[in-house]
Formats: sequence, C-alpha cells, structure tokens
Amino acid sequence: MAETRDTTVDVFAPHTRKLLEGPLAWEVLKFGAPLALGMAAQVTFNLVDAYLIARLPPDRAGPAIGAVGICDQLAAMGTIISYGLSTATAAIISRRNGARDLDGLRKCGWQSLLLTLGLSIAFGLVGVLFARPIVVGLVGAKGEVATMAVDYLRVIVGGSFSIFFLLQLTSIMRALGSAKTPVAILVLGNVLNLLLAILLVYGQGERPPLFAWSLPLAKLVHAPRMELVGAAWATIIARSLALVPAFLYLASRRGNHILRPRPEWRRPDRAELGAIWNIGWPSSTQFVIRMGGFVATTALIAHGFTTDTDQTATTAYGLVFRVETMALFVSMGWGSAAQTFTGTCLGAGKPRRAGWSGWWAAAYDAAAMAVLAYIMAIWASPVLRFFASDHEVIAIGREYLASVGPSYVTYGAAIVLGNAFSGAGATRTTLRLDLVVVGAIQIPLCILAVKLFPGQRTQLWAAIATANAISAVVVGVAYARSKLFWPRGAVDELGEQNGNGGSLPPE
Repeated sequence: MAETRDTTVDVFAPHTRKLLEGPLAWEVLKFGAPLALGMAAQVTFNLVDAYLIARLPPDRAGPAIGAVGICDQLAAMGTIISYGLSTATAAIISRRNGARDLDGLRKCGWQSLLLTLGLSIAFGLVGVLFARPIVVGLVGAKGEVATMAVDYLRVIVGGSFSIFFLLQLTSIMRALGSAKTPVAILVLGNVLNLLLAILLVYGQGERPPLFAWSLPLAKLVHAPRMELVGAAWATIIARSLALVPAFLYLASRRGNHILRPRPEWRRPDRAELGAIWNIGWPSSTQFVIRMGGFVATTALIAHGFTTDTDQTATTAYGLVFRVETMALFVSMGWGSAAQTFTGTCLGAGKPRRAGWSGWWAAAYDAAAMAVLAYIMAIWASPVLRFFASDHEVIAIGREYLASVGPSYVTYGAAIVLGNAFSGAGATRTTLRLDLVVVGAIQIPLCILAVKLFPGQRTQLWAAIATANAISAVVVGVAYARSKLFWPRGAVDELGEQNGNGGSLPPE
C-alpha cells in the first residue's frame, strides 16, 4: 500500500505551530527551559543516589563505590548507542512533523521502537549472561568489589530496556513539540528512584538520620536490605513505572497515535531502520569520542600527579566530574530544544528560523553556564564536601573549578550547536567536529601541558579550559558557515540520507 501524506493541520498539536510561527526567542526559551531543568533534576537525583551508597557502613561503602565506578562505565556503552538512536529518531520525526507528514512520523516512531526492543534484548542478555566474564576477566576486578559489581551489572544492564525505552519515548515526545510532558515523566522516574532506593538500599536496617522517616514505611512494606544491588533494582523499577505514562501519551491523539501503527508497519522495515541507523551511528560515535576525552584526562592526571600512595588528584577529578556532568546535562537539555526547532523548521521549509533557533538556544545555555560557574566560584567547597571530607581533595577540586568553571559557557554553547546540527540530520558533521576538537585540540593540548609543566596541575586545568573555548569557536564557525540553515543554497542533508534528495524551499 502506498504511503500518503496527511496534510490536515488539525492533527498536529498547537505547540508545533508555536515552534514554526511564535516569537522565536520566547518560544525557544519556553521550550528549552523545562528541558534544561529536567536534565538538571535528573543529575541531582543521580547524585543523591551516590550519596545513599556512600552512607553505608565503611566496610560496605568502599567496595560499593568501586563497583559502581566500574559498572557505570560499562552500562554507559549501551546508553551511548541508545542515545544515538534517540537522536536519529528525533531528527527524522521533527522534520516530518514540520512537513506535516503524519504517516511518515508515525512510521518512523513505531519502527524506532522495534529497533529499541531489539537493542534492549541484546544488551539484557549480555548483562545477565556475561556480567562475571566482563567484570572479572575483562576489567580485572577482584574481591568484594568484583562480587558487588557482578550482581549490580546483571541488574542494571539486564534491565537496559527501561532506560532505552525511556530515552526513546521522551525523545519522540520532544520531537513532536512537547517539552513539559517528557520532563515531568523524567522527574517522576527520578522521584520514584529516590524513594525506592532509600527503601531497598537500607531496608529495615540502619540509615542516616536524614532518612529516618523511611524506616516505618520500610517495615510496613517489608523492604529487604539489598544495599548496592538495591539501588540497581530501584532504578529499573522506577524507570519501568515511568514508561507507563509515556506509552499512554504516544498512544493518544496528543502523541499522534504512534503506538497504533498500520498493519503494514508492524514488521521491521529495512529502509526505515536503515535511515535511523545512518543518522544514529555517528551520534553514538561522537558521544564515545567525548567520553574518550574524559578518560584521557583521567589517565593524564593519574600519570602526572599521583603516586602509588597518593591518589588525591584522581579522586578530586572524579569529584568535579560530577559538576561537569551537571554542565553537560543542562547543555543537552538546551541542545534538545535546538534539535527540535531545527528539525521542525527545516521540515516546514524555514531554514533561516532553524538557524536562528540554534543561536538562541546556545545563548540561553551560555547564560545558564555562567550562573553555574558563578555558583561554583562562591560555593565550591560546600558542594564538594557533600561527597568528600578530605581537605586536600576539596582544595584540588576547588582549584580545578576556579580554572575550568568559566569555560563551561563555551563548552555548553558547542554542545547546543552540535545538537542543532543533529536536528538537521547532520550527525556526520558533528562527528567530524568532535574528532577535531577532542582528537586534534583537547588531548594534544593536555598532553603538552603535562609534559612541558610537570607537577603543575594548573597548567593542565588551563589546557582543558582553552580546549573548551576553542570548541565553541570551531563549532560556531561551522554552524555560521553551514548551508543547512540559511535560505541561499540550503541543502537538505536529512533528505539526502533518507534518499529523498532535493533542496529546501525558501521561506
């Protein structure tokens, strides 16, 4: 059966028309602020989760923290691949939403969920069947750390479906022009995660005085004391419960009935899955490169500023990395807004509006990062003491934030503009830019700082800040010169990757 384009405007939500026709600066602010706040809340709840584990008895907390450090990096690989899939789906759906191609966006949404299901099964089996070989054989973990890590990994990776589907469903909702609902679902999931983690980590046993209120509830529901693995189960259960309202939304008229596919769409469609994959894999690879930059910095710190008996600098970097995670996630929130606007506006044949939406989102994120840098300049010590009590660790962390914190402004702007490229389906462009920034600028600068100024941490911090500033220049110039976003010579890159070809019509 041939596909048809449903051009009935009424089937599209009013907020889609606001993306296309409302005052641009105001609409970007109104759409992006909830996304940025939602991402910030997600990081905050994750930090609280780490706080719960750290407050176990010392003989249990130490191995638990080590196990989490191993498992988070391993579990991140699946999330990275899922993130690329979500980015690709959002790019295609937002473009078709702007073009009023109702059948096209419904088909893409359903096929992407089939791909998510396959990915979930594959990673779930890896987690359940190969946790011990990975943790003990590949990573080399030993003792109690290995035992805890195996148990935790089986649950957190075995339940990968929860985060994969949550990312996918909320990305589809954003691509359809909804900002507040996906944020509400993410916050709901994190609130449930916090409550369940308190119950399952501590059970009916001892707990910090701050959570004494939960003991009667734990006794009422006969909550078992599961410690670290309890945190994993709390995460899986909370995310699974949060999926319910997300599925209901996408089955409704507001969600364009994406979960009610035509019979001919229910089986995997090779062409549609190929289109998603072609856009998704560069985005996943790009994220791997970014993570590689963090790993390289950790290695340089370990080689240049630690000894067998003094790992203080590495511990301090692990601490400030949590602050950088906040900067990353808030910027990804504004980047999601830019991605939705660029995709929708390009689909509607409005490349100039698409281009300016990226600049506005980057400007708002820069303002948010300036506030974060100011907070870290004034309250760095109290924030760092929330996770550590060692004075030297806190001093190094404060030193790092004083040097690198201001560069979060440029770091965030580069992330937002990169997401704007992704909204146009130009994920290969962002991959090339990250290869330049991380591989040709950031890592070489950091190596030079360690080699030319041995023992001087501030020189390495300055190199990181410089790389963050250069990244904004590189991505900003590429964005300004791109033919994707301006009427003259605009090229429909997403259309080319989908095999549709053609140029964007003028506004």
